Amino acid sequence: MLKKFYQNTRRILKFPAVLPSQDVNPATLLRSLTSLSRSITGYQSEFFTTQRRNARELIRQVSILSMLFTEIMEHDVSGLPDSAVLCFSELHHSFQKLLYLLEDCTRSGARVWILMKSYFVATQFLSVIRAIATALDILPVNSIKVSSEIKELVAMVAKQASKAKMEVDPDDDYAMKRVMMILNQFENRFEPDPIMIKRVLYHLRIDSWNECHKEIRFLDEQISLELLENNNERELHMFYTLAGFMRYCRGVLFENCILDCNNEQSVGRPNLEILSCLNHEDFRCPISLELMMDPVTVSTGQTYDRVSIEKWLKSGNLICPKTGEKLATTELVPNLNLRKVIQQYCIDHGVPISKFHSQSRDISSTILPGSPACAESIKFLSEYLVRRLRNGSDKQKNTSGFEIRLLAKSNIYNRFCLIEAGAIPPLLTLLSSPDPTTQENAIAGLLKLSKHSNGKKVIINHRGVHSVISVLKTGLKQESKQIAAATIFYLSSSQTTQTLLSEIPDAIPALIEQIKTGSSCGRKNSLAALFGILLHPRNHQPALSSGIIPLLSNLISTSEKTEIITDSLAVVATLAESFDGSDAIMKASSLPLIIKTLQTSSSRAAKEYCVSILLALCNNLGNEVIAVLANNTNLIGFLYALSTTGGSQAAKKARSLIRIMHRFHETNRSGLMANWDSSRIAAVGSC
Repeated sequence: MLKKFYQNTRRILKFPAVLPSQDVNPATLLRSLTSLSRSITGYQSEFFTTQRRNARELIRQVSILSMLFTEIMEHDVSGLPDSAVLCFSELHHSFQKLLYLLEDCTRSGARVWILMKSYFVATQFLSVIRAIATALDILPVNSIKVSSEIKELVAMVAKQASKAKMEVDPDDDYAMKRVMMILNQFENRFEPDPIMIKRVLYHLRIDSWNECHKEIRFLDEQISLELLENNNERELHMFYTLAGFMRYCRGVLFENCILDCNNEQSVGRPNLEILSCLNHEDFRCPISLELMMDPVTVSTGQTYDRVSIEKWLKSGNLICPKTGEKLATTELVPNLNLRKVIQQYCIDHGVPISKFHSQSRDISSTILPGSPACAESIKFLSEYLVRRLRNGSDKQKNTSGFEIRLLAKSNIYNRFCLIEAGAIPPLLTLLSSPDPTTQENAIAGLLKLSKHSNGKKVIINHRGVHSVISVLKTGLKQESKQIAAATIFYLSSSQTTQTLLSEIPDAIPALIEQIKTGSSCGRKNSLAALFGILLHPRNHQPALSSGIIPLLSNLISTSEKTEIITDSLAVVATLAESFDGSDAIMKASSLPLIIKTLQTSSSRAAKEYCVSILLALCNNLGNEVIAVLANNTNLIGFLYALSTTGGSQAAKKARSLIRIMHRFHETNRSGLMANWDSSRIAAVGSC
């Protein structure tokens, strides 16, 4: 497990080889060398798209040396000379580096990157083979019990290793220069010859959509890591450039290779978007309770903000703060997936990017293309995909919709290019397609483009909101319906859309129907969309008339999913702001449920929404609600706790509720005293 943890943290073409300690047991050292040798010789059956000659030469030499280790192990190794142990330690270090090199040269998705680093990689192979030669020079082979044949083979390896030339293969060099020419053409706004591109891809055996997609995923991962760690401008520029180039290849050259967009494994289908409104406490560091700017995972699998966990470790704490387990290593692994989710949340909900300080670049970097060649390749690709959407066959329209869905997934610049190229109108047309997959790809593409401010405007101007509502109501797949709900959520951030939705009679009933009958994902997306729509007061009455309060009360009381309960409470809290909403809550007998949820929920967000609801009920309905709260002797304790541990708004509302309840008790006591004094005066008068 620990070995796997370290493997996952290593960057490509980084070689964290470690020299064995000076007092290492010779038998242990030889066993480890034998194991490393087996791992290296195992690459004989691997296919190397580049560096073939260099890799094969070193694998051959290691396979010969493995015979030396095996024969030595057949005898007592306790009497090995110190110089032999030193030689084996140096070989162990070189073999580690060689194994890393072989892993990188055969790494899935890294073919184009390794090609562009051909000279650097060849230099690394040369340094390894020279290190092996140097180590063998100090090996006292005549003082070791091995056969004469082995001694001759070792001498041969030492001689060859000292003279070997590790050079870039001429075919690799030619292919690399071709790639540079293609990238230069992109940079100069000239669309390259597809035949030239295909020749380069053939050399790298990138012959399918899926292989191309692997390259893109690898390059995107390296961009994130580079931004997070080193910020090497030159390498970052090349990563961006190659990612744009490979996206162009995937969309233009391999469009006919997507045989079945329903097959998630064959084409790497993107995950469906699940929204929330919004349980952002999952983004808080368990130590600081603040939004995580740089989430990292420790060896126990728990995630913390880097700054907080580093302070914890520097204080001498070697246990996991959350689980109490001893940390197997202090290595911190960047949690890139969570980081992207947090960043997307911040972008979509207006959290200032400046909060990310020096780490903000990987958010803002998606606004810009990263390099001129990348910018132009994405523009060419966007124009190509839009032409296919407008004039292509049904199959081409489907595959183009799928490609747009991927292209617009997380990059703001890509969305901008697609919107500028005119992708939205044909995607809206495809929403009425009789093919379920085509409809799903179209609505998913629109979801991504609706996150861009220009995209919202174009969708609204082309009456796209009506088309999205139509998919929500009558979509051919459940997935299309839940994506449509998510699209409404993003569109509802515009006041124009909120007003427009109030004029579409089917909008709110369609969302409520999804909340009733949809999947878990569809229910969450519909709750989030409804939350966004209800920010416009005119939409409250249609929701109340559709029976939303009893439905949400049922969800709060029966759902086993915390996020569903929290999202339902968020919608109820929004409705409770109006008198009609508060009245509907009381008529549905939901007040005891809200109080119970406040007292029993483990979710901080749920508690905060409950306090908001109770305060709104008190403000709108007065003593009818206040009397119930004041008579609940346990409630005041929960409110005091929330006033000190909750967020600033929740704490403020909790304190307001406490004051209201105290005032009610004081008023009641004054009234009782006044009644008692009046009765006493009357009694005296009668005497």
